[in-house]
Amino acid sequence: MKSKVQSPKSKVEKWAIVALGANLGDSRGNILGAMRRLEPFSERPSRRSSLWETTPIHCPPGSPVFVNAVVGLVAGRGETPETLLAKLQALEKEFGRRPKEVLNEPRLLDLDLIVFGYETRATPELTLPHPRAHERRFVLQPLSEFAPDLILPGQTISVTELLHRLPPDESMRKLDSSL
Repeated sequence: MKSKVQSPKSKVEKWAIVALGANLGDSRGNILGAMRRLEPFSERPSRRSSLWETTPIHCPPGSPVFVNAVVGLVAGRGETPETLLAKLQALEKEFGRRPKEVLNEPRLLDLDLIVFGYETRATPELTLPHPRAHERRFVLQPLSEFAPDLILPGQTISVTELLHRLPPDESMRKLDSSL
């Protein structure tokens, strides 16, 4: 049984939640590979969601479906949101990510830092918590698998409650739950 990421005021205050997405190449393989590569970023075993297939949202016409997942990491001593973001961006490049030419274009790997403990940021490079995470089923559904009671910074209700407030998406489907 997977243990849960605890809600605010818990003993674990430096949980970093990373959303993964891919819709080019071997999307499933890229997400699984990135999950393995994220493991050393965590002080303790990471928490992983299942893989989910999702319809592209606000993407160019004809964009392929996404494979999405979420990973929970325990940030190491001295880790900051900025240092973790740099590691995530380097990992994206290792998987072949290039600078964007078109907004929300298809990509081999996308890693979004959703939260980093209770830290907040509003810089050109990083906004924490992620400003739209609470509105995105492709983030909340996977996150609810291991952190259903988590209250995202800036929110007043749990991940599960946020998820229930979103309109249904019949096209979203679980691909693999045996991670």
